[in-house]
Parts: sequence; structure tokens; C-alpha cells
Amino acid sequence: MAKPSLRATPPGVELAAQALTRAGLTQARLAEQVGCSRQPITNFFKGEAISQAIFMQICDRLGLDWQAIAGLANPPTLAPSPPAVAIPQLGLDAQVQTLRQQVYPSIRERCGTMRVLDMSHPVEVNDIYASVNILEQISGRRYRHIEELLHSCDTNDFERIGLGAIVEERMPALEAVKTHKKLIILGKPGAGKTTFLKYLAIQCNEGKFEPDRVPIFITLKDFAEANEAASLLDYIADCYHVPEAVYPALVDSFQQVFAAGKALILLDGLDEVRREDHQRVIKEIRGFSEQFWQNQFIMTCRIAAWDYVFEKFTEVEVADFDESQIEAFAAKWFNQKPVSPGQFIRQLNQHPRIQQLAVSPLLLTLICLAFEESGGFPSSRSELYREGIDALLKKWDAKRGIQRDQVYKNLSHLRKEDLLSYLALITFKGKELFFKKSVAEQYIADYICNLADTDADPEALQIDSEVILQSIEAQHGLLIERAKGIYSFSHLTFHEFFVAREIAVNSLSLEQALQDLASYGTDRRWQEVILLTTEMLRDASRLLLPLKQTIDQLLADSPRLQRFLQEVCDRATAPEFAAFNPAAARAFCFDIDFDIDENRAAALALDKTVNLLVCASFLTRMLEDMSLAEAIAVAQAHDARADREAKIINASSANAVMLIAIQIALDSGGLDNPARQTLKTLWQRLKGHAADDDTVRQVADQAREVAKSRHHIGQDWHFTPQEKTQLKQYYATTLLLVQCLNSDGCMLSPKLRQSLQAALFLPLP
Repeated sequence: MAKPSLRATPPGVELAAQALTRAGLTQARLAEQVGCSRQPITNFFKGEAISQAIFMQICDRLGLDWQAIAGLANPPTLAPSPPAVAIPQLGLDAQVQTLRQQVYPSIRERCGTMRVLDMSHPVEVNDIYASVNILEQISGRRYRHIEELLHSCDTNDFERIGLGAIVEERMPALEAVKTHKKLIILGKPGAGKTTFLKYLAIQCNEGKFEPDRVPIFITLKDFAEANEAASLLDYIADCYHVPEAVYPALVDSFQQVFAAGKALILLDGLDEVRREDHQRVIKEIRGFSEQFWQNQFIMTCRIAAWDYVFEKFTEVEVADFDESQIEAFAAKWFNQKPVSPGQFIRQLNQHPRIQQLAVSPLLLTLICLAFEESGGFPSSRSELYREGIDALLKKWDAKRGIQRDQVYKNLSHLRKEDLLSYLALITFKGKELFFKKSVAEQYIADYICNLADTDADPEALQIDSEVILQSIEAQHGLLIERAKGIYSFSHLTFHEFFVAREIAVNSLSLEQALQDLASYGTDRRWQEVILLTTEMLRDASRLLLPLKQTIDQLLADSPRLQRFLQEVCDRATAPEFAAFNPAAARAFCFDIDFDIDENRAAALALDKTVNLLVCASFLTRMLEDMSLAEAIAVAQAHDARADREAKIINASSANAVMLIAIQIALDSGGLDNPARQTLKTLWQRLKGHAADDDTVRQVADQAREVAKSRHHIGQDWHFTPQEKTQLKQYYATTLLLVQCLNSDGCMLSPKLRQSLQAALFLPLP
């Protein structure tokens, strides 16, 4: 049997629309309160038949007689329209507040939430917004030399190039808004321009910012694609659904309020307007802002797409997030979630390449999504980088329904990736982290000249390459203009990713390319490329076997260093190392008074339970030269969490060391659950002075013996500076091989993986 249905009469629909406005609701909010989808609500206001139960709930929520609305009782009486003179007789302040009430639900609906990338549901803007900073000088308009850019990036710390690399004077965006009445906010794709504008709209809507202005938020793409004959003023009135039947004078009230300069006009996304609509939209904005010049205007656009001049507007650029903004964003994102903000930030600080991407709000959102899903960062970093590139290259526009102009007919997304990979390898080999515009355009011309139907005329190629460079910057933000005529990849991480992609995907002779790449194993610049290439290969042995050969050759010509490796091997077979992975034990012993790696990263990567020995060794070394109080102070600096433990220590010096060491081990987050439980039990027993317990004594003594005997190498060998350099190179390159082996993306047979691991830190046969 069909369910009974009802439909509203035309007068009933009009009365319901009036009630909806009085209640300050939108149709979407009404659907939420009724507990149904949007479709029945839409059909109700169209006068179409819907379920009787939902029909009655809608009327009940709006305070209406459902029988009257359905025409089953006396026909509804429309509320009398107020006289047209009512609104004009109001004072200006009253008009502003009346209009604020009118637009309030629409602003809440348009600007109150955000949903980007693969979010499963929208989130409140206030729950995700982190304060934005701006640069008063547009980065791409500065005149600077490449050497100056490199110096400002602090190239001594190669891994941090790209992390807020160019140090500039910043100011809070809110301060800029208060300072400049007409503002154009430029920024890279995903820089947070729309989020900032929505935040301003909500703050104004709630009376927390410019409470005496009427907030108006317009997506310029929607305006451009609406009725072409409509002016911006007409579009605003239509957009905010002023019901003439209820307040006929409110339509004119928009013009009166605008004329009085009492509006906050927020115009979002000029770069999203189709090329054929540009001139009309520009003309309309210019005319509107000149006619109603007393209002406050803020407009956003992607920086590379900005080709216009608005004489009365001040142009600023959205700055990349700094570390404090990243922490603030994470604190909001992970609030009341299983993963804590502290966990996220600690792990982010341990992954400098991922940290580079976090300066972009869009990519930071992607990183938070990935971390929240898995509780950590993926071992295969190339997958995360691939997601970031896809977000900028395809998803960010596609998920918002934006179609960009195709500036070059043969340049698909895949071709763009190939072009970027080609450019990346050439510049990386030439140590060109920054390169001139003319150089980039020449490389682009060299690439596109081989595509079908390309005009081979040099002048035509020059024009095409210039347009392509600008479009890649404007549409995707993967290349950016750092200074006037000087470009770079937006992040060093992406530069390295595209280098690895070019080698793994496009090499004419892959075997030779991988041999050449393995020879760069000792060069810090190439180590991330080697790791990423490993993850892109179907058979990683083609790179890792040559890499192991590169490692072996580092010490092959020195009998003295080969004897050192033999001593390391012998020392690692001592009884206190019996419980650990042999390769991890050798990596732990490979040390010269902590000159190589005081954190013993290679040992920990091979066997995480070595962490207890590392911490005990570190702290025991401190006790050799200082008092317990001094050692605890240093330990606190090493790990602030040790502070609360140090305050309650009343045991012997040895137990005190172990307590702090165990706490550091627990806080590291790198142990599996059985190991964590063992350490927690040990910590409780030591804290309770149960040092006579056999298990506690055995584990504690084992760690202390390893720590006490750690000076077996450096004091006896007296290595020359050159030998120390060789040993450091050997260790760093071996650590790289270990990281490649441990990557989730490393495809390698179990037998070969075990064989390579077993051969680590061994002398040549």
C-alpha cells in the first residue's frame, strides 16, 4: 500500500517561506531539524507531494497548521506586508541590523563549514581555522639574486630548504584587514585564502568582527556563471534571498546600506572565473567598488593568475604557515580525537621532508587526514607525496567543480608530470634549487618540441613555454616564482619526488641510471631521491645491490678501517647483545665517542628494543663527567618529559639513570606493545626500589654493562680526521640502505632482504 502524501498549496508555500525566514533557517538547516534529506524539503517548497509524516513535521517545526498549508482546512492567510515606507523610516543603524538578521542564515550556510579533499564530513570553519599571516611585499615581485635566496634558506641545513625558507616580514592578516579598507589577498593554491574569507564572514556574522557592517560573501565563479545580465548588486540581493512579499523595501535596503559604506564585501576566487567571463567580472567589480567605495572590500586570487590593477586596492600575499601555526592547526584538528596533537607534532618534527609540506594549509590537511587514519606517517613516503601532488594537480579543482583553461592542448596531467620530472632531474643534477625563468622556459620548450602538432618555430615555442610555466604555477602551485624572474619547485620534497620519478619511469637505460644513482649514496642531497626511487621500483634490488656495493667500497682500500669493522663485529657478539638483532648490535657498537650518531638511528631501525640500551648508554656517559643532578638536568633538556620523573627519584644513582632512560624509551613511541609493557613493569619496580627482583636486576645490569663498555673504540684507535669522515660516510650511507629496506614501498624478496640486512656493518671477506 502506498504511503499517504500531501502537497502544499501555493499560498501555503508562500506562508511556509515566510515562516522559514522568520525562524532564521535555511532549507538545509530545516532538513537537519526535521531529520530528513534535502529532497523532501525542496519538494515541499516547490508544492510537490511528499510523505504526510514529513509534511506534518515541517509544518510543526515552522509553527504552521499542516491542514491549512495542505488546503484541507480554511486557506492560510498571508501575513500582511508592511508598508513600503516602514524600512526607509528606520535609522541607518536599524537598517544595518535588520539586514544583518536577513543575511545571517545564508552566511552561516555558505561560510560556516568547510570540506576539502577526502574529508568524510564538513567541519566548522571555527574548528579548523588557524590564524593567517600575510606578506606586505609580493614574493614574485622582489628583485633578488639566486645566491641571496640560497643564503636566506640556510643551505647549511639542506633538509629545511622549503620550510618557511625565505624569511620575510610577516603581519597577522586580521591586522592587514583592519589597516586597509580595500584589500586583495593573493596566494598559492591551497594557501588558505577561502578559509580566511569564510572565517571573516562568520566572525562578522556573529558580531565578533565589524559588528556594525553587513557581511556579504560572494564566490566570483558563481556570479560569473549566473545571469549574465545581472549586476553585482542585483546578484547579491538575489543571492541572499530577500523575500519581497515580506519586506519589499529590503531589496532597496541593500543599496542604501552599501551607499552608506556599512558592508563587508568578500569576493572569493577571481582566478576561478572562466577566461571568457574575466573582463565582464573585472568591469563589474571595478564599477561596484567605485560606486560603493566607502565599504570594506576583500578579494582573493591565486598569485600567479593576478594580471589586473585595481588602483584603490592594496595587494598582499598569504604567507606559508610557520611552526606555531602548524601546531595551532594540529591542536584544533586532533582535539578530542584518539590521536593527540602532541603525538602528531612530535612525529612531524621527526620527518623534516613531510614537515616541509605542512607549511601549506591544503597539504597540512592532507597530512592530518593520513595521520589520523593510520596513527602515524606511512613508511612509504612516496605515497604521501603522490597524494599531495595529485591534490594540487587534479583533486583540488576537480572536487570543487572548477574547470581551468587548457592553455596547451597536448599537455594532459600525465604530460605535466613528465614535464615536471624532466625539469626536476636537470635542475637537481645542476644543483639548481632556484633557476631563472628563462632557463625554465628553455627546458619546457625542449620538452614540448617533441609533442605532436607542436609549432617548431623558436618564437612560437618561447611563447608556449612561457604560458605553460605560468599556468603550472597558477593552476597547481608546483612551480612558484620566488623572486622576480626566479623560480623553484614549491617544496624541496616535490623537487626530489619528481627527480625520483624521472629516473624510475623515464630513464632510457634504467640499469645504468640506477647504477649512477647508487654512486650518489654518500651525497646527502641525493639520499631522499634514492629512498623515493626505491619505493617506485617494482624490483628494488636493482638499486639496493649497487648501493650496497657503494657502501663496501667506501672502506675497501683501508686495511685499518677493515680491522675496525672486524672489532665492531667481535664486540657485537658479547653476551649482553645476545638478545638483539646481530646487525642492530653491530650498528650500536659502530661509534666514535658519539661523533657519528648519538641516537644510534641505524641500530633502532634494525631492532627497536635497542632503544633502552641507547638511552642508558647516553645517560651513563653523562654520569661519568657530572653529578646526578647535572645528568638529570641534561636529560630534561634531551626530553622534557623526564622532568616529572626526576622530581620523584629517591633511588640509587644507577636506578635513577634507568628510570629516566626507560621513560625516554617509552616516550619515543617506537616500541611494540610487549616491549612497552615490559618497560612499564620495570619502571614501576625500579620506582618502588624493588632492585632485588631478579628480572629487574638482570635487565638493568644488562643495559648498564653495555653503557659502561661503550668506550671500547674511540679511545684506542685515534682515528685521523680523514678516517672519521670515511666512517661517517659509511654509517650515513648504511643508514640510508636500512631505511630503504624498512620502507613499506620497498619491493624485495624476503631472502634478499634478509641477506642485505645480515651483511650490514661487516668487514669485507
